[in-house]
Amino acid sequence: MQNSGQNFLSTFISNLIRKKNPDEFLEQSAKGDLKKTLGAFDLIILGISAIIGAGIFVMIGSAVIGTTERVGAGPGLVISIVLVTIACIFPALCYTEFASMIPVSGSAYIYTFATMGELPAWMMGWVLMLEYAIGTIAVASSWTGYLIKLFQGFPFLPECVKNPPAWLVNDYQSVVDAGGTVPHILGIPVCFNLPAMFIITVIALILLKGIQESANFARIMVFVKVTVIALFIVVGAFYVRPENWTPFAPNGLNGILMGAFAIFYAYIGFDAISTAAEETKDPQKNLPIGLIGSLVICSIIYGLVTIVLTGMMPMNSIDLKAPIAHAMSFVGQDWFAGAIAIGALAGLTSVLLVLQYGTTRILFAMARDGFLPPIMKTVHPKFNTPWVITILSTILMLLGSLFINMQVAAELAIFGTFTSFVIVCIGILILRKTEPDRPRPFKVPCCPLFPIIGIVFCSGLMFVALREVKTSAMLFPLWIVLGLVIYFLYGYQSNRRIVALKLQKLDQPEDVKEKV
Repeated sequence: MQNSGQNFLSTFISNLIRKKNPDEFLEQSAKGDLKKTLGAFDLIILGISAIIGAGIFVMIGSAVIGTTERVGAGPGLVISIVLVTIACIFPALCYTEFASMIPVSGSAYIYTFATMGELPAWMMGWVLMLEYAIGTIAVASSWTGYLIKLFQGFPFLPECVKNPPAWLVNDYQSVVDAGGTVPHILGIPVCFNLPAMFIITVIALILLKGIQESANFARIMVFVKVTVIALFIVVGAFYVRPENWTPFAPNGLNGILMGAFAIFYAYIGFDAISTAAEETKDPQKNLPIGLIGSLVICSIIYGLVTIVLTGMMPMNSIDLKAPIAHAMSFVGQDWFAGAIAIGALAGLTSVLLVLQYGTTRILFAMARDGFLPPIMKTVHPKFNTPWVITILSTILMLLGSLFINMQVAAELAIFGTFTSFVIVCIGILILRKTEPDRPRPFKVPCCPLFPIIGIVFCSGLMFVALREVKTSAMLFPLWIVLGLVIYFLYGYQSNRRIVALKLQKLDQPEDVKEKV
């Protein structure tokens, strides 16, 4: 009896840490129905789509001046951006090695499965869902704010469009926190962010049509927002006053670190480039270009915008909700506010595209491994897209937009990003030891030093933030616990059935099957 219990425990633990050979993923991908249509330029566009958006048009304001829960960096935010770039460049190199070696959908989830085992892989996928899906809700809320700002620039529009009721353009908690009132029907509060729900649905329809169509749409959005940002940098440079950069770091090192945490929100979805590996032509060559190229380009843009914004006006005059548009109005260039609103909408729309795309591809990979119901890995016969997952994830995002506060959603997504970056860096260290001879089209230089630096930077920023942002610091562990509960109630047994079926196909001996 004791031996039986020990055997069960041994088998149970071995299942939890069961790794999946990278060759299995490649074989699985070869049998897939996803089209390979993306080149290096498409990947850079996806990267810029993900990074240039809410960070510049929304979060840069709170990163400079702070919020009720965290202090700001002031003009020293430019140092914060350097820290964030350093914190990202090393995980980006690790992502590049993994993506060129295992070019399949799934991103960090796949890499964790190949290096750490089944349970860590499930948890990584669960964290990525937090990063992408919750991040989508936060960005969609920002999209609503800029849409209203754009409407306010048209005097011929009715007042109800330019200044709609708060309960029609916010989540419930935001209305309550602002002291607003919410109508009730049969005792149930009626409050929903209608524009956010609209844009989430539109993006889902574009993704259902196909990845190439999505990439073409992203190109247009990127062109619009980069043009607007370039104009802001050029025009705003004429209004820079060096005295506005004093004091440079009003809250010292803590302010710069918290500014780095806030601006890290901009880089949410950056790793979504690696989720496109299975739909990329010549991924060994194009993925490194897409990942590193987009990171470098976007970091330079963020640095320039920060320098100009903080030089145009005193720190305490920066607007939290629309810092770029307000800066131009501050110097008397009101004509430019409308253009910035259009650029912001384009930027936020492209971010939504990448985040929702990443959500569907992560869930698709998890469903293919048996962690989610089989119907979720269904590919549309005409569009060759995972249509069931796209619809289901969109419904969940729409429901989440009803009650999840934008600021909390943004912070939760940041914690998810930090976690995935740390795990990918650890994964590279593990795979270098376990499979040193595996072909690597791209290799992280100075390994293990560079992955270790990535782990230290990301972990350090995350732990510093945990002391400041109380609400999200409590909710993030709860999300982890919920993921564990779902795994043990469904994912574990479901995956056992998938493994057993594979063994049957290989005609393995019965005693091997019984262990599974």
